[in-house]
Amino acid sequence: MTTQVVDGTAAGAGARGRNPGGGRQGSAGRFLSRHWYAWAMCAPVVVVTLVLVGYPLVRGVYLSLTDATEANMGRTIGMNHIPSTYEFVGLSNYADIVTSSEFLSRLGWTITWTVVCVALHYGIGLGLALLLNRPLRFRSLYRVLLVLPWAVPAFVSAFIWRYLLNGEFGVINAMLRAVGLAGVEWLDDPFWAKISVITVNTWLGVPFMMLAVLGGLQAIPRELYEAAEVDGATPWQRFRHITVPGLRPVASTVILLGTIWTFNQFPVIYLVTRGGPGGSSEILVTYAYRQAFEGIRNYSGSAAWGVLILVLLLVMAVVYRRALRRQGEAW
Repeated sequence: MTTQVVDGTAAGAGARGRNPGGGRQGSAGRFLSRHWYAWAMCAPVVVVTLVLVGYPLVRGVYLSLTDATEANMGRTIGMNHIPSTYEFVGLSNYADIVTSSEFLSRLGWTITWTVVCVALHYGIGLGLALLLNRPLRFRSLYRVLLVLPWAVPAFVSAFIWRYLLNGEFGVINAMLRAVGLAGVEWLDDPFWAKISVITVNTWLGVPFMMLAVLGGLQAIPRELYEAAEVDGATPWQRFRHITVPGLRPVASTVILLGTIWTFNQFPVIYLVTRGGPGGSSEILVTYAYRQAFEGIRNYSGSAAWGVLILVLLLVMAVVYRRALRRQGEAW
């Protein structure tokens, strides 16, 4: 009798050991039942994201593989419905874009615009954060004033700057003329138009960088600076060996975000210069917009430009993160 009980127990244990999936299913069920409220709270966000991001992305990829334009898209006019007549053309839209001279010129200016703006964002933001991290009278007031450009909607700031930079009636040219200098064609000269949009975007992006870097500075232990100062380290050595490594996690994230945002900064370019003069300040995203909403609307071409922009950003992000990981391992 004792042997049978032991054997039965052993057999039951063996049966349980041979069915690991049942245990996993049970644990998954317990996890769902325990955290059902969290899943219920996340469900609306997931659904909205799929509707607002997932469907347009899939639809855009599909249209980029067709020859869809305003002429062959389906539409309803009164009581009459005109069916779609566009066809699948594969990767021909991408081939046409990559081999065109417009792509290389727009890509070159977009990369230049992104690199210069992000460098100015981080450099000026770091300098202001270092100042605000020190004991300073009216420091709270300075922080509020410096954050205001970021608090104002981008399109409002763009319209204000367009007025300030107006060649004939702008405030900046009026100030230049008041001191005996000639006015500058800020928005009508290709070179000055690029300088203008970089200035406006720098004005908009510095506050975010400043706040992020200031938070990173406040997270660095003060004991490290005190110990380095006791050891005779100069301010530059403290900055190089304590501040820069301490800011690395924050800097890597905000620079990546700033690059993505600046690469796709549509409002500044479109509202300040409208891509002009002569398309000199046009970046990839504004050119894709023109393809879809101006003239004879080329939906497939615009979708292909959008997918290419997404691919470029994904490749850039992957390369950037891998470079940071290798650099961290080297350190």
